[in-house]
Parts: sequence; structure tokens; C-alpha cells
Amino acid sequence: MTGTIAVERMDGAAAARAEPEFRLVYAEVFTEEPYEETPESVDANFRRFRSQVRKKTFSAALARTGDGEPVGIAYGYPLSPSTGWWDRLITPVDDELRREDGRRTFGLMELAVRAPWRRLGVARRMHEAVLADTTAERVLLNARPDVKAAQAAYRSWGYRKVGEAHPWEGAVLHDVMVLDLRGSGG
Repeated sequence: MTGTIAVERMDGAAAARAEPEFRLVYAEVFTEEPYEETPESVDANFRRFRSQVRKKTFSAALARTGDGEPVGIAYGYPLSPSTGWWDRLITPVDDELRREDGRRTFGLMELAVRAPWRRLGVARRMHEAVLADTTAERVLLNARPDVKAAQAAYRSWGYRKVGEAHPWEGAVLHDVMVLDLRGSGG
């Protein structure tokens, strides 16, 4: 588990070509506790992935060992003005927080690192790579409150909780977290 881990930033076309590697990481991480996704839910995620990678604003990062073994993934894209993300909150937030214009908010859809490579800074490097060229004011993500390591990482990177949501039908409650990319204030 030692050695160099390279993080490659990818557009949608490159991520689509690397779908088997994204799937391997996703399936390994999200079928373990506490997520316990099923093969069917992994398949559903990758049906969404195939449409997401077609967005011209899609951005991804794939981390691999020196011998090419995939160890981590991250991806997302700016939210459209008609995003339903804010509609899933269980408590209302003000209209200014909800306002989307297609450029304001980068939605971080997935960030995952396989267990043997956690706590090595891989997630942070992928997070930085995915956001490297964004012009968004902020980043939005959903995080399970019971995954303490992820929560600690997000908070250390500057994310703050703005609400709670069930991001999809049947989902457990997630924290909705925002990272302001403009610096202080705002």
C-alpha cells in the first residue's frame, strides 16, 4: 500500500473510458458498512454516471498506484438552475442559498477512496484536482453524519453544514455541506 499514488484529472470523455476503474472503487467502497449498497444500486449509479459524463462541465479525478491499480475516485459538475438538490432538504433554507444559475455551485457527486489507501491524503488531492479549473463560487455535497472520517475531512477542508436531506428516495439522512471557494465571508 506504499508507493506513489498518481491523481489524474479527467473530463467526461476520459472518465467514460475509465468507467471500469470508477466502478471498481465505487462498488468496493459503497458496498461496505455503513453504506451497504447492493449490486442493483451500483448498477443504477453507473447508469447515472453514463449520463453525467456527457455534461461538458463534468470533472473527475482518478487516483491510481504506480502499477495502475485504481484507489480513489471523485467527480461532479456545476448544478443547473433547475437542480432538485435543494428540494430534498428536510428543513427550508433561504432563497439566496438555494439560488442556482448553472455556474454558481459545483456539485460533488462522489468522493471515495478504497480502505487500504485511506488517510494518505488521496481524497484531498482528488478533491483539489476535480476543482482545479472551476469558476464556481462554492461546492455542495451530501455526507452521511455517521461516517466520521469523511465528516472530519470535509470540515478540515472548510465545508460547513447547511442542512439535512434524504438525497434520494429511501436514503438515510445526510448532511448537506457547502464549501465557499471565494474565501472568507459569503
